[in-house]
This record gives sequence, C-alpha cells and structure tokens, in this order.
Amino acid sequence: MGQNAPHHKLELLPPPREKVETIEILRQTNRSTAALAELKGIAKTIPNQAMLINAIVLQEAKDSSEIENIITTQDELYKALTVKRASISAEIKEVVNYRKAIFSGFHLAKEQGFIRVNDIVSIQQELVDNTAGIRSTPGTVLKNDKTGEVVYTPPQDKAEILELLTNFINHYNRNDSELSPLINLAILHYQFESIHPFYDGNGRTGRILNILFLILNDLIDVPILYLSSYIIKNKPEYYRLLNKTNHEGEWENWIMFMLKAVENTSKHTIMKITTIKTLLDNTIIKVQKESPKIYRKELVELLFEQPYSKIDFVVSRLGVERKAASRYLKELEEIGVLESQKVGRETLYINKELIEITSVRLK
Repeated sequence: MGQNAPHHKLELLPPPREKVETIEILRQTNRSTAALAELKGIAKTIPNQAMLINAIVLQEAKDSSEIENIITTQDELYKALTVKRASISAEIKEVVNYRKAIFSGFHLAKEQGFIRVNDIVSIQQELVDNTAGIRSTPGTVLKNDKTGEVVYTPPQDKAEILELLTNFINHYNRNDSELSPLINLAILHYQFESIHPFYDGNGRTGRILNILFLILNDLIDVPILYLSSYIIKNKPEYYRLLNKTNHEGEWENWIMFMLKAVENTSKHTIMKITTIKTLLDNTIIKVQKESPKIYRKELVELLFEQPYSKIDFVVSRLGVERKAASRYLKELEEIGVLESQKVGRETLYINKELIEITSVRLK
C-alpha cells in the first residue's frame, strides 16, 4: 500500500449471506453460542449481580484502554474510584470514563430496548470527554504505528458517514434477522470500526456497542462478556483480518476470529465467576466461624462489590455508626479476609484474593 491508501467504498449492510454463513462459520457459531449460554446461566448463580459487574467492568475498562496504549494498574483504578482526589492522571481518567460509558450504555439499552445514532455519540462523548462528535473534517487515516504507512482510509464525507451510521444502526436494532446474532455481532463490529465515525475513541465505542448488542439480543443479562483481553492477546491478527475484510471483501476469517473470541472469553469468564463464587462462599463460612458477632451477609457481599472498601461504604450499606464500621473492617483484616492500605487520609480495606481472580488474563 502506498502512502495514501485509497478510500475504500464501504458496502451497506447486510453482506451477502453465502459469504457470512459458511459451514465453518456455522459450526463455530454453535460452539460460541453454547459457551455464551453457559456463561449466562452461571452468572445467575451469583446472588448479587453488582459484585460481578463491578469487578469485571473495571477489568474491561483497563483492557479496552490498553488496546489504545492507555496503560494503568488495577490498584490505581480502584483508588481513583474509592478516594476523592483533586487530581488523577489522564490515563486513569480515560479508564474511569470508559467504565462510566459502559454503565450509561447499559442503562440506555435496558430502558429503550434499542440504541440510536445519538446514543452512540453520547457514549463516545462520555469516553473521550469532548463534544467533537461525528467527523466532519476530512483527513482521518489509519496508520501503522511502527512504519507510519497508511493502512486504511475511512469514509471522509460527513454525509456518507451519516448514511453508513444510519444503515449500521438499523441493522444493529433488527430483531427479525435470520442470521445468528453472533455472526451479526462480527459483521457489525467490522462495519463500525470501518466507518470510524469519530476522531477518537472508535475502538472503545465499538467494543461497548458489542456488549450492548449481546444484552439487547438476550444473550447475556448484564455487561460481563468483553472481547478486549482476547483482542489484546491477538492484536496483530485482529487488525490484519479487519484490513483483509476491508480490501478483499473476504468475511470468513474475520467472522471466525470474532466467534472464537466470544467462545474463549465466555469460557474464561465462566472460570472467573466460578472462582469468585467459591471465594464468596468460603469467605461467608470463614467470617461466620471466626467472627460470628460481626457476620452479616450484606457485609460480606459489600467486600465483593467494592473490593477496595472503606468505612463510609460500610456505614451506608449496613446503616451502622462509623465506630462499628471501623471495628468490622479491622476485625475482617485480623482474620485475613482484608488487607488495609493508607491512601492519603483514608484507610482502604482490600479484598486481595478477589482482585487476583479478576485480574487473571486470558491464556
């Protein structure tokens, strides 16, 4: 490809069925659908869904941002969410914004049962913290980080971008499609990344749209399946296949990549949830046995919902005095359930084992 990769005319959706429903794709769709159905079932065994969502969403915010080379640690993130600070780094702010954008997208999807183009714009605004909106000035190209070579030129004309986005969202919200929703997920993700409607935040917005699509299609109930860790692990392949589909209109390998991402990530998330459930059950038994006076189910659940806990959280959840809340947390530290850490004036109590489970990367 030369210095100026030509603008490739993006086709409107849907693509020809024979290109996106090969025997290989259909076989893999069955495997991915089964893994996702198992995940949906296992997630229901956790009594308090907020425990799952908080831990997994934060890990996703970190991973998805890492794809864009925004690097943070889990420790920094939890501290940023738990302790009020005058200043947090730009990287942390981006990851915290990503988490907020997931939650606002989730509420929109639940309330409306569909997503509009304006909703995509507001999710992206929350992510990047500016109101530039849909690209209106030509000149956006995608380059190879290392060589500076232009690998793809997305649509440049605002009218064309809007036409493609309208077509995208109509396809996204269709529930009469004969195609499997997982094949549609792969098609939609390709299309959104190729339209590249914003100056910034396209990858992250596209990954949030994936999760909302799974929720809108009843494949999962809560936002807990994320493909970012799989994409990080296979980043060169992800971009190679995206480009290959762009230049050659060859869908099979791209769709297979996305379907395998769903299968692998579902299995990995099932393993995490099962381990979290075991830890929760064991923690309940431990506290009942070693600190029966302070045992309350809500207290233990709080430590899983807020892995970095503090006195204020216990006060508001259990409706107890600060002194009692402080005593509970100290006692939980004494029996080895929590570890304390000073951050500024605050003492945070950390559920170390839970943090370790949630930060296990995809093999």
